[in-house]
Amino acid sequence: MMKVEAIIRPERLDQVKNALEEKGFVGMTVGEVTGRGKQKGIKLQFRGRTMDVDLLPKIRIELIVSDEEVDTLIEIISTAARTGKPGDGRIFVIPVARSVRVRTGEEVT
Repeated sequence: MMKVEAIIRPERLDQVKNALEEKGFVGMTVGEVTGRGKQKGIKLQFRGRTMDVDLLPKIRIELIVSDEEVDTLIEIISTAARTGKPGDGRIFVIPVARSVRVRTGEEVT
């Protein structure tokens, strides 16, 4: 099993979620996070002054899938989340050693 963690733009969440559901990936955890990448934030003009915003709002989507599904999942997420501009996000793949269902205590594989 693998954990696929995607950091994407907030405005792309619906497209990514719908694309995942269409391909049968319905179980996911979604959370709001802030962060920055290579662009080190952005500069905004507000009331005639320039402000540096170095931590931008992002969405983190986490899914646990079988090893065989990882490449498909990466393709779905990257296609749906892509705008072609800096700050589109990043996808991480992390091995999962164990998974235990809280309600029953059973090991899930």
